[in-house]
Amino acid sequence: MKLRFKGDTTDLQAGIQLLLQELHITVEEDGVIVQVEPSAGDLEVGLEQGKAYIRYGLKHQFFRGLGLLVQHGRCGEAFQLQEKQQFDTIGPMFDLSRNAILTLDSFKFMLNKMALMGLNTVMLYMEDTYEISGEPYFGYMRGRYSQAELKEIDDYADQFGIEAFPSIQTLAHLEEFLKWEPVKHYKDTKGALLVGEEKTDLLVEQMIEAASAPFRSRKIHIGMDEAEELGRGKYLDLNGFASRFDIMTTHLEKVLKVAQGRGLKPMMWSDMFLKLASEGGGDYYNEDTQISEEMARRIPKDVDLVYWDYVHTERDEYESLIAKHRPLGCNLVFAGAVWVFNTFGVNYGLSLNASDTALQVCKKEGIREVYATMWGDDGMESNPFIALLGLQLYAEHAYSEEKPDWARISERVKFCTGIEADVYLQLKYLDETPGSEPDNRKQSNPSKFLLYQDVLLGMFDKQIEGLDMSAHYAKVEQNIRSRRDDNAALDYLFEVPEKLCGVLRQKSEIGIELKRAYDAKDWETLKHIATNVLPAIGEAVRELRSAHRTQWLSMFKPFGWEVIDIRYGGVINRLETASFRLLEYVEGRIGRVEELEEERLLYSTTNRFTNKGVGWCSYYYRMASPNVFFHVLNPF
Repeated sequence: MKLRFKGDTTDLQAGIQLLLQELHITVEEDGVIVQVEPSAGDLEVGLEQGKAYIRYGLKHQFFRGLGLLVQHGRCGEAFQLQEKQQFDTIGPMFDLSRNAILTLDSFKFMLNKMALMGLNTVMLYMEDTYEISGEPYFGYMRGRYSQAELKEIDDYADQFGIEAFPSIQTLAHLEEFLKWEPVKHYKDTKGALLVGEEKTDLLVEQMIEAASAPFRSRKIHIGMDEAEELGRGKYLDLNGFASRFDIMTTHLEKVLKVAQGRGLKPMMWSDMFLKLASEGGGDYYNEDTQISEEMARRIPKDVDLVYWDYVHTERDEYESLIAKHRPLGCNLVFAGAVWVFNTFGVNYGLSLNASDTALQVCKKEGIREVYATMWGDDGMESNPFIALLGLQLYAEHAYSEEKPDWARISERVKFCTGIEADVYLQLKYLDETPGSEPDNRKQSNPSKFLLYQDVLLGMFDKQIEGLDMSAHYAKVEQNIRSRRDDNAALDYLFEVPEKLCGVLRQKSEIGIELKRAYDAKDWETLKHIATNVLPAIGEAVRELRSAHRTQWLSMFKPFGWEVIDIRYGGVINRLETASFRLLEYVEGRIGRVEELEEERLLYSTTNRFTNKGVGWCSYYYRMASPNVFFHVLNPF
């Protein structure tokens, strides 16, 4: 498609040039004339009598408009579109702290897709993955971004009118920094800073300065979430008991003073205030939580509170929790999620339903700032690229007064990413398996725990007994394979899920078969498993690892891959040991296989047997073994 722009495009040219190749367009003298004009705020795009127009209020809207023009104008038929942006600010939060640190090229690729979608902000969640002068252990060997790299990301985003800004931690969630012995003077507990100390105050100042300096934006997210252990370690030794609310508000006031002294507009996660207000002090979603007048009075009002909610699917649940935030008296921001955490896939069943409901409520409640988080808990086997369908949902909500229909979302994600919506949706079946709740509402993650569980120990075998997982993964493998498109630039994203299904087709129930054959003293089956089945699974795991390594190194910095590499190595080595142990047994060199003598128990009672899904496990080390991976005498 050939275009020729008329009007003032001076501030748009850099972004246009970046998107030409993705949009398969050229700018030529004999191209379709596109009149570019400012609007009162709405986005207007159309093609009439061979001439096109884009009228936009804000810079980022132009690039959505450009995509819409190409999408609808390729056939040459007349059309008119008018959209009103429903949120002032909307975009993703990339987790850049759980090993998967996007390369600059990958980040730019995601920004291109965001521009076509019309998203206008990106939050960079960095616990210790940015550099601080004079603190060599901060982000050491973790792939931290340099100041120059962050500036390059910001410069690139700005070409599309996308606001990039940092999200850091100024209280807790700093385990990866505080684990180093040379910085123990900053440490209260395993993950919380020793607040109230001059050296800690200075560190926080350095954090805020280092994180914010590369960005144009004056926004900064200062974290402050999930700090339940605050004041219960070294702080307690030094100062005696003090309420967490008192400690937190005192520290918060200092952090706000530092941020505001640099002209920054801070926001923070809201959960600790609601947890501290709830009976027992621990439930963020407690229906009975009431904010007292005393608490409301003492909470600073010059910080935006980010209400995060990734799990609810009913309107009244969001309405109730938003109402609980109102007495705090702060501007309220919402953060939903596209569930790529603790899985190899995407929990689209939960993500799309929860986000769809949340965004409708946010419009009704007047919340003007919305984020889609993509956490990388426990090492990030997944990636944000396969979450693009979820981001498309957020984008279409941003330009729809009502709920956007599925046909529109599907058309847009195909245009913006080159991948059909149905292909993305196949990824949900990595975890939405027999035994899971509809739409996997309880976040079962068998794609991860069935890969990593040991075939001799069978930690999750009782959990999946009778569920025919092998047949399920065989079907998903075929469904993914049959939908792949070699001509799509992002088709490679489905190589790892397809190969994972190939592994789980063979491995998911092999522990059950082993135990059954062992109990029946079926020597022939045991020998067949040892000499044929387990080696075949091992080869499939090697192929999966190779594909995953290629994918990782094309998306992320190399730091962090060693963790996944070690996990694959553990699976392969344990398969080999299982073969060895079985052959020792069937050939009479040992009298029994002690691992197979053990009764199989349920891993968790909060699973399908109590109508809460097939199972969830948050940590690799718990999936791989019930034995000690590490032992900490003093977790603080």
